[in-house]
Amino acid sequence: MIEIDGLKKSFGAKHVLRGVSMVIPTGKTTCIIGRSGCGKSVLLKHIVGLLEGDAGEVRIDGKAVLGLSRNELFSLRRSIGYVFQGAALFDSLTVYENVVISLVEHGERRTDVLDAESRRVLAAVGLVPDPAKVSREVFEREYAILRDKKPSDLSGGMRKRVGVARALVGSPDYILYDEPTTGLDPVTSQQIDDLVAELARNLSVTSVVITHDMFSVFNIADHVVMLEGGLVQFQGDVPALQASADPVVVEFLARYV
Repeated sequence: MIEIDGLKKSFGAKHVLRGVSMVIPTGKTTCIIGRSGCGKSVLLKHIVGLLEGDAGEVRIDGKAVLGLSRNELFSLRRSIGYVFQGAALFDSLTVYENVVISLVEHGERRTDVLDAESRRVLAAVGLVPDPAKVSREVFEREYAILRDKKPSDLSGGMRKRVGVARALVGSPDYILYDEPTTGLDPVTSQQIDDLVAELARNLSVTSVVITHDMFSVFNIADHVVMLEGGLVQFQGDVPALQASADPVVVEFLARYV
């Protein structure tokens, strides 16, 4: 479980988070919405320990992130997959190298381990066939073609899937998505939504999705949190969001749906 209690963060004179409190339920998909600049991505970076709050606390599985030692923080990050906005792939690396880079950075050098994990996660996101459903020959052919491609050889949707595959390495308990459908056409956005929902269902991970895309929210969210002015304006499920009489929520939905 992820718990956020009274979290505050300012950058100079700009107060971004003013006392955010929420509980992100385990095994569910939580979508965090709000206007641009309301602190959604800043909040995500606090969860993974990339930023430190000025006040308040983030707890993951009962442990305060701010109080962790360097080694404990590294261990925590291995339990969290992070899908960056725009996928953030390294252009000079192949698909295979992009996917296994976190394992290599943590000292894994065994090619059989790296290759097995690459195969597993690329199949999980649908970039290669499910090895249980095709012949070994077909799987090996498709995998060999994909693994040596560079990001420039891929479509926008494929790059997003590689970014998700990289986040799945090590079988994390949590996956954080920062605007996963930004810049994609409606068909590809729907495919990424389906992928997020499928992974949450099949892998029983806790997913946190930062998004402006309300159609994604309606498609995948079990739980919704809306930020406004650095505070939580709404928490609840999609039907409660749609039925809300809060004028701030009503105005937001009228503008973005």
